[in-house]
Amino acid sequence: MKISSQAPCRVDLAGSTLDIWPLYLFHESAVTVNFAVDRYTRASIEPRPGTRVTFRSIDLDRNTAYDSLDHLLSAKTHALPLAAEIVRFFQPQEGFHLETSSEAPAGAGISGSSALIIATTSVFNRWLKRGFSIEKLREISQNIEARVIRVPTGCQDYFPAMYGGVSAIELGCAGIRRAALQVDPEALETRVVLAYTGEPRNSGINNWEVMKSHIDGNARVFRNFTTIAAIAAAMRHALEKHDWTEAARLLREEWSHRKKNAPGISTPLIDRIIDVTRRKGALAAKVCGAGGGGCVLFLVEPDARACVTALIEKEGASVLPVKVARQGVQVRVSK
Repeated sequence: MKISSQAPCRVDLAGSTLDIWPLYLFHESAVTVNFAVDRYTRASIEPRPGTRVTFRSIDLDRNTAYDSLDHLLSAKTHALPLAAEIVRFFQPQEGFHLETSSEAPAGAGISGSSALIIATTSVFNRWLKRGFSIEKLREISQNIEARVIRVPTGCQDYFPAMYGGVSAIELGCAGIRRAALQVDPEALETRVVLAYTGEPRNSGINNWEVMKSHIDGNARVFRNFTTIAAIAAAMRHALEKHDWTEAARLLREEWSHRKKNAPGISTPLIDRIIDVTRRKGALAAKVCGAGGGGCVLFLVEPDARACVTALIEKEGASVLPVKVARQGVQVRVSK
């Protein structure tokens, strides 16, 4: 038997970092807006006789093995810590082989690790018949990721992997709720260019520095996030109205305020490619996720995609072809 899954990555449009508890509690009607993209993470489990546990990460080209679950639980370090932490939670009592892969470049800021956790916890949930709902798996996955990176994690990254499509993640005292936005995916696709700068970054570090400043009472950071929260709410409405001019204006404004939160959110290469594409059909741009490198999202005039793409590649970045992923995580069982 083989249990396999795939889950899409995401691109955030507005409200990133607000999704880290408890930041969103300090900003009324906080929301994060994002969409799933067809860059997939995958996981598969093959149960095997005996107690031996083996892992293989295809994209990292890394393998590791344990004689038993007890061996894994007693190990001080792990070649694949994310997989090991997931197994630590589920604790299967029989041997198996786990294989994972990701189409997200390292440190791209498009939520490759979060999507991979959703893909992997989903196959364990199916194999072991634990019966966790997809919403409960989100909570489990978020907690597992926090244990691995050792700083607080946001919630927004898991929902595109769970559901696909375009989403508004509503954040407040009542909890976290995902609302599907009725956006024509093809209309969005014609206006999106996703560039990878080739500069991997650590989102945990960037987000943690910003979060500490916010919690410590930095008035400038607090004001920035109040504005970012308002922009995210407006972005949601602009998308629902298919107002692409307003969406581009809001994306520019969001990036302007986000850069003020902490040094290192932008880089010289990011600044350069945003500048050179600005008057050639790129209406707006911002980094994906926490910033500091990784991917940059551009909203463009539909007939300017080729020109913007060429300019990005001329500056030394690469363009990742993406479409809106219509579905979230999918699990299948084969004999």
